[in-house]
Amino acid sequence: MSMISDINSVCTYCGVGCDITAQVQDNKILKIYAQNDGYVSQGKLCIKGKSGFDFVHSPTRIRNCRVKKSFIENNLEALPRELKARAKTLKEFDETYFETPYEFTTSLAAWKLLEIKEKYGRHAFCGMGGARTSCESSYMFQKFVRVAMESPHVDNCARVCHSPSLKGMKTAIGEGAATNPYDDIFQTQNIIVMGSNTTEAHPIVANRIIKAARDKTASLSVIDVRQIQLGKFAQHEMVIPYEANLLVLNMMAYVILSEKLYNNEFIDTRCKEFESYKESILNDEFANPEYMKNIEGYEILSEQIPHVAREYATKKSMFFWGLGITEHLDGSYAVMAIVNLAMMTGNIGKTGAGLMPLRGQNNVQGACDTGCLPYFDPDYKTPKEIGLMTPELIDEMIAGKIKAMYVMGEDIAHIHPNQNKVHNALKNLEVIISNELFMNEITQKADIVFGVKSAYEKVGVYVNAMRRLHLSQPLVEANMPDDWEVLRDIENKITGNFVYENSEDVWNEAKEAVGTRYSGATYHKLSKNRNRGMQWPIAKEDTPILHLEQFRTEDGKGTFYYHQYQLREQIEKLVKKQTFAKNEFYLTTGRTIVHYNNAAQTVQSENLNSKYDKDIVLASIEDKERIGSEHIILKSPYGESGILPVKYVKTIKPNTLFTTFHHAASKVNFLFGDECDELIMTARFKSVKVEVESV
Repeated sequence: MSMISDINSVCTYCGVGCDITAQVQDNKILKIYAQNDGYVSQGKLCIKGKSGFDFVHSPTRIRNCRVKKSFIENNLEALPRELKARAKTLKEFDETYFETPYEFTTSLAAWKLLEIKEKYGRHAFCGMGGARTSCESSYMFQKFVRVAMESPHVDNCARVCHSPSLKGMKTAIGEGAATNPYDDIFQTQNIIVMGSNTTEAHPIVANRIIKAARDKTASLSVIDVRQIQLGKFAQHEMVIPYEANLLVLNMMAYVILSEKLYNNEFIDTRCKEFESYKESILNDEFANPEYMKNIEGYEILSEQIPHVAREYATKKSMFFWGLGITEHLDGSYAVMAIVNLAMMTGNIGKTGAGLMPLRGQNNVQGACDTGCLPYFDPDYKTPKEIGLMTPELIDEMIAGKIKAMYVMGEDIAHIHPNQNKVHNALKNLEVIISNELFMNEITQKADIVFGVKSAYEKVGVYVNAMRRLHLSQPLVEANMPDDWEVLRDIENKITGNFVYENSEDVWNEAKEAVGTRYSGATYHKLSKNRNRGMQWPIAKEDTPILHLEQFRTEDGKGTFYYHQYQLREQIEKLVKKQTFAKNEFYLTTGRTIVHYNNAAQTVQSENLNSKYDKDIVLASIEDKERIGSEHIILKSPYGESGILPVKYVKTIKPNTLFTTFHHAASKVNFLFGDECDELIMTARFKSVKVEVESV
């Protein structure tokens, strides 16, 4: 038995990006903890960070390559002679798959992709993924799609989370990333958290917010559609109607503008289009907080909103938000409205004041930086050809125009909306290739599967939600390839132009491609700052705070954008005093702390999964008699859920429901349709009208 080693790296879960230390013995992780001087963790990890490493050693890990028997059967006669001969000698893995040698599998993938490109053209291929793997692999993925396959169609799971944050912020101030370090929470006087259940989704950030609130160094306002744990520490907790974000944000602007609480000097020197924006808000029939008196059950907001707006305008303030802002029809416009508030009050571009989108995946920031978006090359440059976004790609699959898809760490058959439509679309593909750790919903539909290294088994750069680059190092050794290696080896059998010996070779190219942000971030520099990380832009030093003197726009100025709230759904029903049918409710979704997204990794930990082994619906205790059951099925025009247990609580408003979506058997994402953000096509996951059927 060998000595126990302590190895530093970065957590594989959410966008907080905590520094971690693993105790490892005989190539097995025994424990994960945080160093007391950890810059992000501050010596604390959430339950996933501490306990969610069992997946690494799980007996159900994909540690080989697999090819579907049906794929071999359907393609056997068309295979080149050498592949055909080898296909006849493959070893059976189970009733569905052969276990296949790596070299054969990369050759088979290259052959099929070339065949599809030659037969249907380069636009018949698309790639999805990148936010769960390293920057090296996300950079390689978009290069594989754009260069090797000559297709513009590459996207990642930002499509279903923070694409509206990127769109809204970049439109207004030229940059779509968080402006400040988390520790500025201790330097601010006021914090707003809107549309983020931070204690569950980003708990180590929540620790800071709670400490600041408890120590009374900052006042705290929490805005959500239900009461959440963070609200217990808030001076102001506002429970708002569904799809009311833009309505509330414009009301805050109305208060600041009508009471002349705005920062004239900042506006005059740093911004433009203020006067037209001001006139629009002050003449907007929905912007006066008095309008809230028309919304039954939410009348108190007419008094609360002015208090929150005044605190924000008169104090050094930070604004945090999550998917409760972005996953709406007007998500991008709501983000622009948040930016408007920051600019009119000067709450941006300084210590303790800024904009903080709480991004979800461990490397979704890095995936976007490195170009895994159809409308951005690496470094957010305009590509020579703009591709389609994921919902558009689904439509093209149904139309028979997309024939092949490469998926890298993104379970499109679980986490995306309108799953009945998605599943039907996937049936039209001639080949699905998947790099994965486990046989999740999309991997079970894949024809060619590559088992790959996890974040705890490889070297790579990950960028957290505050632009902080961390260089991971392996906690344990594994004999599977990294994602970028699979892509290199397939490309080498297509064109032969990807020449990389190790991850540092890939990074050196990637950091130059993302030159205005990463150029100074060498492996050497990142390894010296492994626990601290470094915030981009990185040249000789890093940049903790953005927009200090000017915005990252062509003229250095921020632009005010006005968009009026559109009356609809629950609010329209309440304003018009329409009655709800007995089985009619509005549903929203979110996470629980013990699981992450599709739970592919967390279900492997008994310590985690035993605490939440099925998705649960939360309903108002006032609706208990109305629902009349402990188990229900949810139905919408698009599909229905599995049977779900109900828990009746005081934190949910009548006529509304909340549930998580972690377990595939719950089929929660079958309830959502194609309704999405009108600018960037992020699904409306935070509000859908459902019928409740008691079981």
